[in-house]
Amino acid sequence: MDIHGRDLRYFASVAEELSFTRAAERLFVSQPALSKQIRMLERQLGAVLFERDRRTVRLTAVGEALLPRAREVLAAWEAAEAAVEEAKTAERRTLVIGMSTSPGRGLLPALRTRLVSRHPDAHPVLRQVNWADPSAGLADGSSDVAFVWLPLPDDDRYQYVVVAREPRLVALPHGHPLAARAASDPEGKVDFADLLDEPFLALPAEAGPLRDYWLALDARDGRPARIGGVVASAEETHEAVAGGQGVALLATGNAPLLVRDEVIAVPVRGVSPSRLAVAAAREDGRPLVLAYLAAARDVGASTRTTR
Repeated sequence: MDIHGRDLRYFASVAEELSFTRAAERLFVSQPALSKQIRMLERQLGAVLFERDRRTVRLTAVGEALLPRAREVLAAWEAAEAAVEEAKTAERRTLVIGMSTSPGRGLLPALRTRLVSRHPDAHPVLRQVNWADPSAGLADGSSDVAFVWLPLPDDDRYQYVVVAREPRLVALPHGHPLAARAASDPEGKVDFADLLDEPFLALPAEAGPLRDYWLALDARDGRPARIGGVVASAEETHEAVAGGQGVALLATGNAPLLVRDEVIAVPVRGVSPSRLAVAAAREDGRPLVLAYLAAARDVGASTRTTR
């Protein structure tokens, strides 16, 4: 038996008014339409719910039995509708921000301040994503916006704002011969050519073009990189560098994540600067997403670019 909530609502209204005319007015339907729905409900139930004559409408024993249960069902459905609306409202106010590591650079508080100034009810939620996903959750929709390093795989799927453009450094174990070479260089740098034979720490293969970028394949003149290990977090990278497993390129602003204990970082000459961006799906036009991208434009570095 498939009874609709509308049928129970019509029944309860007639039962409470004991008048088809008043119930129809209360429900904003015509009396013939209401009478037809009640007759259909009675046929479905196989029982008469109302005794009718020209002057009065009375509940039958079956109608008396049904009324409290109908009210319970209607109340439960109203509560369910309210819960759904509350969840939808919370969802509209929540902005999931993906990141592989904390972006630092004062970006999170600056962007949050600007977002909340535009949308006081906004509820930003941070989500940590493994380095194997260079989109930081955008690709599978688990993040609404994300801090990402460029280039992105399938970058035509995304809109983004560059918020930091920084030289790349190389993380070395303390005492590495290239550290002394950098110390004697007038600019305090090492040439990338001097790193070509070093084992490099690589992102997981799933990172695609981002893995290639942090291996600086475009600066190797076709020479393959020596892979000393695969890392999926800043802590793994620090431990691998400190243990002599390999060296790793990193953005200047991320140096505090690695430089401690036995790890140092020196600037590298001959590689392009890194670009940190706030990104979202290209077709995503939700107000909170657009507001976060607008906030990113407000606080982006002076050399930022927008796609």
